[in-house]
Amino acid sequence: MAAGLALLLAVVWAWRDWAALSVLRLPDTDDVMRLQQIRDWLGGQGFGDLAQHRLGAAGLEMHWSRLPDLVPGGVIAVLTPMTGAHVAELVAVTLWPLLLFAVALMLVAAIARRLAVSPPVAVIVAALAYPASALFLPGRIDHHGVQLVLLLILVRAVIGSGGWRSGVAAGAASVASLVVGMETAPFLALGGGVLVLRWIADGAGERLRLLGYGASLVVGLALAALLFRTSGWGVATCDAFAAPLWRAAQVAAVAPLALALAGPRLDTLRGRLIVAALLAGAAGVAVLALSPACLSPYGGVDPLLERLWLARVAEAQPLFAAPLDHAIGYVGLALAGLAATLWRWRRTRETGWAVLAGFQLAALALALVQLRGIYVGTLLAAPGLAALIAYARERGPLALAAAWIVSAGFLYPALGSLVAPPAPAATCDGAGVLAQLAAQPAGTVAAPIDLGAYALAETRHNILAAPYHRNAQGNLAVYRLIDLPVGAARAEANRLRVDLIADCGGAWDELGAPPAGSLRAALRAGAPPDWLTPVARGASVYRVAP
Repeated sequence: MAAGLALLLAVVWAWRDWAALSVLRLPDTDDVMRLQQIRDWLGGQGFGDLAQHRLGAAGLEMHWSRLPDLVPGGVIAVLTPMTGAHVAELVAVTLWPLLLFAVALMLVAAIARRLAVSPPVAVIVAALAYPASALFLPGRIDHHGVQLVLLLILVRAVIGSGGWRSGVAAGAASVASLVVGMETAPFLALGGGVLVLRWIADGAGERLRLLGYGASLVVGLALAALLFRTSGWGVATCDAFAAPLWRAAQVAAVAPLALALAGPRLDTLRGRLIVAALLAGAAGVAVLALSPACLSPYGGVDPLLERLWLARVAEAQPLFAAPLDHAIGYVGLALAGLAATLWRWRRTRETGWAVLAGFQLAALALALVQLRGIYVGTLLAAPGLAALIAYARERGPLALAAAWIVSAGFLYPALGSLVAPPAPAATCDGAGVLAQLAAQPAGTVAAPIDLGAYALAETRHNILAAPYHRNAQGNLAVYRLIDLPVGAARAEANRLRVDLIADCGGAWDELGAPPAGSLRAALRAGAPPDWLTPVARGASVYRVAP
């Protein structure tokens, strides 16, 4: 059922979005960048070289991983000799999200089964669980879908009883998730904490699962450091799977392994609690000493960029700073699911429901900082809501209809738009700008940040600005250039060796009103300076006179 429902929705979504999908205009900038990263790798760039050499002021070392590239890259490599590159890429960007969606729904069904809830009902609720379901749209080949699947494996492994196999699965999923990216680290820490708490409460009954978990972490991290070491391994930040994050994770992994190995000698609850607390404290001190950057993984974002760019990214906004329609759409289903899970736990007092509620609470807590923390919370809402639907079914059709309406995740963004209609915004004809850029000889382009990834993938140009926090130098250079006085802007464009400047409706609006006499003011007035020549009649791309 999970596979069939995933296929049905994928076909509907692909049909709806075919105009953009067929030309590989993927839904999100990160999807396009992932495709470009795969192209670079298959085109000869080293497996460990994750730099985008045409991005930024002088190339940019990305904070990404090669692990999510493996399956779509393999599909493209196999199909290209038979179908050509375009068709192979189209198949890969359509097939990979479908496979991830099917696996995610199967894992939700497995979690529901462990909690004695109807798996088919949970699958239907999860399939409609916005915003998580949107991460599996055709074209969504970024790492979010992979991360959700890995987190569901972790939750499946720590809910209910289990032996060493569950521990190994939890550890392997945690290592793979860290290799992909560190934004899920709080959930991984919570999963490890659950296993330690279960060991404290049960001792010998949980020792094998904790042993499998600790051994899998230690061995998995060692192998990951060999297999997925990147060209940015020595970067001092903790925003990617590199030396600082690896050191911190490896030190933390020793604690559960040591507890499991010492288990037979700790036959009292109090003894296990004391030893676990001491080891956790020692591991925390060691992590901070070895990798202090992990206290603030994204702390290096320039304050100006954080205000002008990052604060406008929907999934990166804190819950209470986001527009009301976004907030309702993102957290509505998660709140309903948490309420249903807590209701079910209160009725049964089963540990599995308490663990599920813990993950859901963690998702809501992370959403207070960044809305993307809620993704896993919306999928984990499914078992509790499936239990609510079963309860309502016994109380008549009206109660059943109400339960299904509450469980329909796609209704919450619609409700948000009704409660707080979004303000109309200026739209950018990105396709038109990209077509104009693609027709020009290769050069260096200053364009709006949100066009950067698409321009990198669809043209041969070097691109200064793109929506990545490590690209502070290139992004700030474009912001500075566009608001300089016209004469100074020409000198700055020549200093940056900019060949083309791309404008777009709504671009630069985050900067506020353009300063008088600035390059942006001239472009907005439809009177570009004489050192900018439109590449075609009526074009919004200009060639810079040397």
